[in-house]
Amino acid sequence: MSDPGAVGAGSAVETGDGAAGAQLVIISGPSGVGKDTIIEALRRRPAARDFHYVVTCTTRARRPGEVDGRNYQFLDRDRFGRLRDAGEFLEANQVHGQWYGTPRGQVRDALAAGRDVILKIDVQGAQVIKETIPDALLIFLVPPSLEDLFQRLRSRATETADQLELRQRNAAIELARQDDYDYVVTNETGQVERTAERIDEIIAEQRLRHPDRRVRV
Repeated sequence: MSDPGAVGAGSAVETGDGAAGAQLVIISGPSGVGKDTIIEALRRRPAARDFHYVVTCTTRARRPGEVDGRNYQFLDRDRFGRLRDAGEFLEANQVHGQWYGTPRGQVRDALAAGRDVILKIDVQGAQVIKETIPDALLIFLVPPSLEDLFQRLRSRATETADQLELRQRNAAIELARQDDYDYVVTNETGQVERTAERIDEIIAEQRLRHPDRRVRV
């Protein structure tokens, strides 16, 4: 597993200029909307740009088929807490009873190298990032309908009945936050590649509009 901490310990707010043209792109949305699937589709696209995909740290259990260090960095609560207290996360939030955190070092190093950074993050974390990094590009994935989203959550069968109820309740609340984002993209059922293509287009459009943007983290 890769090391989530790549900055000096105890640095809660370390800032520095990113390389010219480097963007911090946040892909967010309610649980079950297909964030992981879309990001995997983005990885497969023939990219003219050299994206860096940040691997989020989490305390939740690994689901069948997930790969440690690719889908998430799976940490126990003690290690996660030590990294959080040392300022190694750009943001850290508790969602659905589990902790999620964005490794600060991954973001800083990729931006410094001039690479666009793709960050999958929950609604709470996206708001924290936007408040501290106003130039971040926020993209919100939505399902075709709330019932479609609930069906996706039920069909993956990875949660208990109580966990599923919590995710469904939170999803309805999270969908109400979509106006906080720069772009809203509908992830139509069976149209993964088209959704990934649209996100790729948005990132390219923003790079053309702001070729010299320097993101600070």
